[in-house]
Amino acid sequence: MTGIHPDNQVPELKDYNVYTSDPSLRRAVARGGAEWRDAELVRQGAEYGSEATLRAAEDANHYEPELHTHSATGQRIDAVKFHPAWHTMMSIARRNGIANLPFFDERPSAWTGYGASLYMHSQIESGSTCPTTMTKACIPVLRHNGALYGAVASKLAAMEHDERDVPIEQKRSIAVGMGMTEKQGGSDVRTNTTRAVPHGLGTWGSEFLITGHKWFFSAPMCDGHLVLAKTDERGSSCFFVPRWRPDGTKNAIHIQRLKDKVGNRSNSSSEVEFKEAWGVLVGEEGRGIPTIIEMATFTRLDCALSSAGFIRQALAQALHYTRNRHAFGKALVDQPVMTELLGDMALESEAATLLAMDLASHFGSTKPLDVAWRRLMTPAAKFWNCKRAVALTGEAMEVFGGNGYVETGPMGRLFREAPVNSIWEGSGNVMSLDVLRAVSRNPDDAHLVLDHLRDVASQDATLLAQTQWLRDAIQLPPEQLERQARRFTQRLVLTAQACLMLQHASPEASAAFIGSRFDPDWGPVTGISAGTTDPAALLRAAWQ
Repeated sequence: MTGIHPDNQVPELKDYNVYTSDPSLRRAVARGGAEWRDAELVRQGAEYGSEATLRAAEDANHYEPELHTHSATGQRIDAVKFHPAWHTMMSIARRNGIANLPFFDERPSAWTGYGASLYMHSQIESGSTCPTTMTKACIPVLRHNGALYGAVASKLAAMEHDERDVPIEQKRSIAVGMGMTEKQGGSDVRTNTTRAVPHGLGTWGSEFLITGHKWFFSAPMCDGHLVLAKTDERGSSCFFVPRWRPDGTKNAIHIQRLKDKVGNRSNSSSEVEFKEAWGVLVGEEGRGIPTIIEMATFTRLDCALSSAGFIRQALAQALHYTRNRHAFGKALVDQPVMTELLGDMALESEAATLLAMDLASHFGSTKPLDVAWRRLMTPAAKFWNCKRAVALTGEAMEVFGGNGYVETGPMGRLFREAPVNSIWEGSGNVMSLDVLRAVSRNPDDAHLVLDHLRDVASQDATLLAQTQWLRDAIQLPPEQLERQARRFTQRLVLTAQACLMLQHASPEASAAFIGSRFDPDWGPVTGISAGTTDPAALLRAAWQ
């Protein structure tokens, strides 16, 4: 969108199609076999780019959730009140399949279709993705309890958002959250102190009463949460803890306060205390961490996808702004140093999209390479895309100059959203250590992935050298490799991205990526080297 404004102020980017304007995304959907969803994604792209949706996203974050712990007569209600715009965004996310698509559509390509929807939704409003993607990720975990799953499956599969705060039996659809971390341990959930005491056998299986706390209990208005608690017999176990007990009374989950977060402000994250809260066992007693980590695997994919969306939105906003803002006699986009910067951002966006969407396509398969790729690349992609999103949203804000640093523009909220994905579902250190853990536990998987990368890189000396470095690294003693966990993960991701660019990007873009990302000068400052003599060509290809 271009056009010279009389006072050189850039009009808002609105009423555009988030899907059809993104050639990298559209090619990824076709490559992943999800052409059957193309028309629906075109519809979604228009919805996400519409002024009405942009206003709803803005209002959901401006009018923040309010905690109400007690009723007017002094009864505990532990309710969070939302602006109607929040429910608008939750309805869009649910209708667009982000809460359930890949687990209720048997086509493997449903993962690709799902990934495209989440990638677009995250660009416009990220807070509503938290309870929505957690709901999706809980589905395979809840299947460990057949009786419970049988009772809630149709409500998980539903495509409409039901905002009512009533017992599950009365709901048309439900949302499910997660409660793992406690104040004394954070990521080290082995130190959790929350206890679960047996309470008999019920319709949904083994019942327990849970007492303790959770330091981060995201989306407390979900209809239920998967919670870690320790039993006296077996230790850490996973429980489904609903907001309402089966007898229709409010469960004893007391919200202490809502977190005052840097970003993600439309979403209510909370601290809670359990006072003999009723819950049912999910999975094997004593195997709570492996059970709930299955959920985290899917939400880590979501972090990689949504961060790729952040990067894409940063690029789209920067391109729109520089094409419509003029200085020193020409559009900003045509100023050589700006062209170089934007060209580098375009490469970053395409590579992030390729990495995330390709990873999503591997989730629908049980082929050995797909399984191996998921194990290594899920934590690696989360590590890299999330960190790069912080840098790229900052660069895009700077492109706007002072206009980027005011709350009435689009960049402040996007910039504040970016860091949360690096923290949720495991920080950078946790992700890089998980990559090494996958290598040590499944060495055959590591060799399978590296063999594949070597085959793709066979005609490029620079990439071959990177694959050899990775092969040499996994032979190091564990304590030596652990100190290099971040370096190894960065090399793995950059090599994978370069191979994906070589396979699926234009020859000009792939050559530029390889030429820049392994250049010693490429690093923290974006725009030092876009690896091409014609960065403007990258920009023309990035936005259609």
